[in-house]
Amino acid sequence: MNNRIFFDLHTHTKYSHGKGRIADNAAMAAGIGLTRLGISDHGPGCLTFGIDLNGVPSMRKDIEAAKKLFPGLEILLGVEANTANADGTLDISKEDQKLFDYVIAGYHYSYLGKKPFAGIGVVLGGLAHERGVTSSEHARARNTDFIVNSLYENDIYILAHPGDKADFDIDAIAKACEQTDTIMEINNRHHCLTVEGIRTAMEYDVKFILSSDAHTPGAVGNVEKAWERVVLAGLEPSRIINLREDQQWSL
Repeated sequence: MNNRIFFDLHTHTKYSHGKGRIADNAAMAAGIGLTRLGISDHGPGCLTFGIDLNGVPSMRKDIEAAKKLFPGLEILLGVEANTANADGTLDISKEDQKLFDYVIAGYHYSYLGKKPFAGIGVVLGGLAHERGVTSSEHARARNTDFIVNSLYENDIYILAHPGDKADFDIDAIAKACEQTDTIMEINNRHHCLTVEGIRTAMEYDVKFILSSDAHTPGAVGNVEKAWERVVLAGLEPSRIINLREDQQWSL
């Protein structure tokens, strides 16, 4: 694996639906020379596999134990929160967000929001969109609004896989990310940002991050599919915050 990045802030463990322990992710990160690792398991709103907020102290304990095993690795506790509400609220309250070092947020089919019947409609529309069915203007505006509103209503550090699982206006989302100083993710596990999405977002003063979105320890740090889209889009490497210096000019 080409080690293009020096930190990976989007990884999952058994605390949600990842396959490894925090120590396993840390071992992989240290082994490939990362200097910082983020544990960002799914927020509590995810059906069947969201984290239990009562388990956060255990996560902190596991992180401290892993730090002793890998002293050269900084390990942070994040969360991948869910956005699907018109008012911009996430599945984690602003008070509970303080339990974490940073917040990633994105849309997932597993969170139906405050209005589950409406949430099911978004899911069905998203599934249809992924199969090539054109979304209505109303649906696209609704989907975009709950992302944009969440950016203004919360302190979101990274917007996860923008454009994934439904039809969104990336131009409007990128503008909101610029205004809220939110980093836009180019996700290795999912296809978003797409090449077209990267090109749209490039027009705004936003930063980008490459993320593995690892659900197994062996995938930590792997961003090769994301990098392929960076190259195709022609994104200036210096705009990617976690790219190693020796990769800066390898387009």
